[in-house]
Amino acid sequence: MALQLFDSLSRTTRVLQPAHPDGVFRFYNCGPTVYAPAHIGNFRTFVVNDVLRRLLELEFGAGRVRHVRNLTDVDDKTIKRARDEGRPLADVTRQWTEKFHADCAALNCLPPHVEPTATGHIPEQVDMIGVLMAKGNAYRAADGSVYFKVASFGRYGALSRVHERELQPGAALKAAAADADEKEDTSDFALWKAHKDEDGANSWESPWGRGRPGWHIECSAMSKKHLGETIDLHTGGEDLLFPHHENEIAQSECCNGAPFARHWYHSKHLLVDGAKMSKSLGNLYTLDDLTAKGFSPMALRYALLMGHPRKQLNFTLDSLHAAESALKGLRTFRAALPPTGGDPAALAPVRAALDDDLNTPGALGALFTLLHRGPGAVDAAAFDRILFALGLSLAESAAPSAAVPPAVAALAARRWAAKQARDFAAADALRHELAAAGWSMLDRKDGYSLAPGKK
Repeated sequence: MALQLFDSLSRTTRVLQPAHPDGVFRFYNCGPTVYAPAHIGNFRTFVVNDVLRRLLELEFGAGRVRHVRNLTDVDDKTIKRARDEGRPLADVTRQWTEKFHADCAALNCLPPHVEPTATGHIPEQVDMIGVLMAKGNAYRAADGSVYFKVASFGRYGALSRVHERELQPGAALKAAAADADEKEDTSDFALWKAHKDEDGANSWESPWGRGRPGWHIECSAMSKKHLGETIDLHTGGEDLLFPHHENEIAQSECCNGAPFARHWYHSKHLLVDGAKMSKSLGNLYTLDDLTAKGFSPMALRYALLMGHPRKQLNFTLDSLHAAESALKGLRTFRAALPPTGGDPAALAPVRAALDDDLNTPGALGALFTLLHRGPGAVDAAAFDRILFALGLSLAESAAPSAAVPPAVAALAARRWAAKQARDFAAADALRHELAAAGWSMLDRKDGYSLAPGKK
């Protein structure tokens, strides 16, 4: 069975295939805004994308998948955090980027092949805005800001069905934009924001004066640079469907004159104890919050896979207890498996569930049905391939300890991913980087450990 996934644009389930002549599957997912720790709702989306990435590599080969995930390192939130703390923007975003990488490593998420930043792609964004201006899809406001003219793109709203839902396309943007009065129409959105005093040094030169890019243009510019004008798959949480992804389509297709993404996939919100996460309710958890309660990062990963990605998942602390118990059962089962000689078809139901619209709870259920058959039904090599697809590490100490610096943890995760992908040259280079930082990495069949002080 080929890997098939629901497409948010066509509202149909379609087989994923690379469309480019080189046979490389091009995959983009929106990354975090690095001004604070990511919460477990964010990580539901990132874990789902990680499973998808792993399945694509199993389907097409590790060398035929190119995964790009951006970092938003300049926007209102990052600038406000830097201003409140009296620190340069780059220092703040570096801190939270390292924390994000460490959390990803603990959750066993493969690093993207490219992780571009908004500040590292200012020229590309300026170039796209210039094309949109020349084509009449954008205009310069009196203060020097540049806006995309939504009325110039006739297919606006096709992804989110915003018009069918009787919403005003610009409502969310108008509520969030302090400079809405500069627009010709409330549905228009900012491509370039003119410099304001509160931005401090965080602005760049452009043909329209000093300023900084709007949020939406960064993904279009980075996707185009690293994946081309048309990509095979674009993913993200459902909160990004409108207006962010809708705006990406409009500006990319008007600029490039080509379809932006052949397939769209969105995962649903995470509930906590039956309610939407919020600080006021006290139910907004980070990975650190849960490890402080004694739960392992792998238990969180397992719990996040217990619900179908396209359905709301109600997270509870009890689900983490259940996940810890399930991991213990998998660990015991794996230890008893013969190296080879199992039934080749035994794990087919697990893979079939994953290939059928990323049905992770169905895959976990099929996996435990197999456990009831006993260790003779499958061999270790085949079982490990399924564990790889799910991203489940059964090593009790596989996650780096809290004493490991985030940058070192991120290096270790990249090296482990390179080794899994059999990119031994990259793995060796990253091992040397770890050694230069004063850390050694011990590989095991089911994970790795880090130790300081050995160069």
